[in-house]
Amino acid sequence: MSLAVETLKNLLKQIGKPVRLMEVCGTHTVAIFRQGVRELLPEGLSLISGPGCPVCVTAVEDIEKAMEISGKKNVIFTTFGDMMRVPGIKKNLSEIKAEGADIRVLYSPIDALKIAAENKDKKVVFFATGFETTSPSVAATLFEAEKRGISNFYIYSVHKLVPPALDALLSSGEIKIDGFIMPGHVSTIIGTGPYEFISEKYRKPSVITGFEAGDILQGINMLLEQIASNRADVEIQYKKVVREEGNPKAVALINEYFEPCDAYWRGIGTIPLSGLKLREKYRHRDINSVIKIETLFISGPQEPKGCSCGEILKGLQTPDECPLFAGVCTPENPVGACMVSTEGSCAAYYKYRGHK
Repeated sequence: MSLAVETLKNLLKQIGKPVRLMEVCGTHTVAIFRQGVRELLPEGLSLISGPGCPVCVTAVEDIEKAMEISGKKNVIFTTFGDMMRVPGIKKNLSEIKAEGADIRVLYSPIDALKIAAENKDKKVVFFATGFETTSPSVAATLFEAEKRGISNFYIYSVHKLVPPALDALLSSGEIKIDGFIMPGHVSTIIGTGPYEFISEKYRKPSVITGFEAGDILQGINMLLEQIASNRADVEIQYKKVVREEGNPKAVALINEYFEPCDAYWRGIGTIPLSGLKLREKYRHRDINSVIKIETLFISGPQEPKGCSCGEILKGLQTPDECPLFAGVCTPENPVGACMVSTEGSCAAYYKYRGHK
């Protein structure tokens, strides 16, 4: 490990200026904190966390709609557990459940299909959240629903796509990023192709990286080597899992059921073609098509007063720079979504960096 750190020092000297790298994925954020990677880095090399936490970027409007759907008559609303405490305007799904809504926490969308098969008199809705990693399993569940003729299974899709968010960050010019530590799990699905624009359009290097300390340090080393030699390529450190072409079957499954749409990212705003909606021929599986939803688009800031989630997701601030961090906002009483998810920057910072 010390040899790897020494190599980073030498590369930094060769580059001759401070370097800022963004780890896009929330799983990387946690791994970096948990394994003390930041403490190993030489002076002049900094890591900033990006928007790759699906819980954190789910819009207030979508939480409000989810709560409205779950309160409808004859509806069973199903969701991953980490969505239960994501704040809406005044409440969250956990509180709505306590008030009597039939909300069930699941580990997989296929469990929601099982519930639908067992409750033919109910509309069973799965809250389809997450990036390219989770959307194939939702598509596979839709395939099963069609195949088995389970007509009372629906989804509320708020799936997000990672590459358009990175494009939005870079095109804004708000933040200086010298290179990207790319997500390992997302990249197993999409491969390297969707990241090529980062090299071609912005001349920034990126490396798809694993999650062990050695993987992360090697990924950083590969980025510094690119910067030192004035290259901007998409490389794979995580070769034992990720292939250049990704998983074409999973991508084909996503594309069969979903198409890109504009999506609102909490704290960031609307990003063109960064979400997934059901294609027209599967629109009968969209809960919006069978239930009238009253919640309208929420314009303006969607974060509580003083919350810096948006700036943190864009890498403009660190969690301890938020005035609410560790005071009003804690994992036990989260104000912002970045403190709710275990992969959120604020939750990771609170747990691993202290909160005095």
